[in-house]
Amino acid sequence: MSSTPTSLSKLPPLSSSFPNTESYIPKMEGLSFFVGVIGNVISVLVFLSPVGTFWRIVKHGSTEDFSSLPYVCTLLNSSLWTYYGITKPGAYLVATVNGFGILAEAIYVVLFLIYAPRKMRVKTGILVGILDVGILSAAVLVTRLALEGESRIDAIGFMCAALNIIMYGSPLAAMKTVVTSKSVEYMPFFLSFFLFLNGGVWAFYAFLEQDIFLGVPNGIGFLLGTAQLILYAIYNKARPSNNSISQGLLEQGFPK
Repeated sequence: MSSTPTSLSKLPPLSSSFPNTESYIPKMEGLSFFVGVIGNVISVLVFLSPVGTFWRIVKHGSTEDFSSLPYVCTLLNSSLWTYYGITKPGAYLVATVNGFGILAEAIYVVLFLIYAPRKMRVKTGILVGILDVGILSAAVLVTRLALEGESRIDAIGFMCAALNIIMYGSPLAAMKTVVTSKSVEYMPFFLSFFLFLNGGVWAFYAFLEQDIFLGVPNGIGFLLGTAQLILYAIYNKARPSNNSISQGLLEQGFPK
């Protein structure tokens, strides 16, 4: 009895024995888009958080003792992240939310220039000229003329991450004040909660997108937000001290 050999063409392909990994890619892209949209919504709420402060400024016709530095720095930060989102392929969700941030922070700075005393107005104008015009223009020109491709994206991402980390000096100062004064009076709950939520969502988005420049600063923000919530739980019912606190280091729009 003779046996006929099976034709190789009739055998199932070897790849059919394994899961189709390509099918997971659209699912991951869909998840990252969903997380990015949630991050956009949360970030918009964060950008709108100083509205109450500026309503007070407009109502009183004066910036009183509020500091313009947080808004000037956030304007630079939003501008750099928008540039990063435009330059890096597929990072449009980063660009859209920070584009809104540019609009919001620009309005805050303009209101500051309108209602601030002359001395503060001059100081704010100098800060805007150095940070939001000088540094931003230099960053764009250098990266456009001297770098290209991945090197350009990495350079912009490094600048964005570095500035973000530097700006976390404010939450750190807030935490120090809470421990010193044994009071959460100058560290509002919702500010800490949104720092926690915003950092966590964008850190997760960065993990999905494998974006270290987005992940590192937002991961730090998530950890700081968590620490602030823990401090809030510890000192929430503690009696405030009588120490004089410099509030400008603690929150955008709080008196300096």
